[in-house]
Amino acid sequence: MNREFVLTLSCPERPGILHAVTSFLLRHGCDITEHQQFDDPEHGSVFLRTGFTAPAAGVTLPSLRDTFTPIAAAFAMEWQLRDAALKPRVLVMVSKFDHCLADLLYRWRSDALDAEIVLVVSNHQDLEPLATAEGVAFEHVPVTTDTKPEAEARLLALVEEHRIDLVVLARYMQVLSDDLCKRLEGRAINIHHSFLPSFAGAKPYHQAHRRGVKLVGATAHYVTADLDEGPIIEQEIIRVDHRSCPEQLVTVGRDAERLALARAVNWHCQGRILLHGNRTVVFS
Repeated sequence: MNREFVLTLSCPERPGILHAVTSFLLRHGCDITEHQQFDDPEHGSVFLRTGFTAPAAGVTLPSLRDTFTPIAAAFAMEWQLRDAALKPRVLVMVSKFDHCLADLLYRWRSDALDAEIVLVVSNHQDLEPLATAEGVAFEHVPVTTDTKPEAEARLLALVEEHRIDLVVLARYMQVLSDDLCKRLEGRAINIHHSFLPSFAGAKPYHQAHRRGVKLVGATAHYVTADLDEGPIIEQEIIRVDHRSCPEQLVTVGRDAERLALARAVNWHCQGRILLHGNRTVVFS
């Protein structure tokens, strides 16, 4: 039975890139099942994602990586080659809001999420029953101004202990330190309402209601030291009108948050996102 792999890469644009990739796959008896490419003429870069199958006998992930390494070096590629059958291990961070966590757990249990949720971490204990009911380990890591360094050290220890590939901030209501953001660069995703920066602070939906907004949305992005300004992965918007009270806007906003976050997590775990400075290339 054939094994499935995914190759993603970015490099400076020049002739022969696609030929080099396809020739490499042909030499190993591989069959391309999906291919997406984006050429960025503004920056002279090319981005590529190729899914392929390889014969089970004689072709392994290490052997593919070893033989592709000199090709990648010749084209100055930044690249990853992964076994599509190995689902990334995910740690979900929450506070008291449960909608994003509940949605991710449901998608995971129904095989609609290409990830393995192995741990839920929270600065409160409110959502422990939700996690344990799904058979997911729960870790309570309280955070205060005085204990924040110890709490973040504990989080990093859990990431190491559980071999975590992706950290998801599913309405985790604590600001991560600059150092922690750098340690998790490219492997931590956050979700927030898309009113920022217009309605920052307390009760953003009440502020939006007073201004008569007509669109409610949410943004999923990679975590950086610049609060809520990391590379955007996905955005969801839902139209509202004058009949919507603040509480209804909150409900609609939660729907948008769930959808945007689930897509972002899935795309990351499927290797569909390539970082491009402060932007992303998403092969959805």
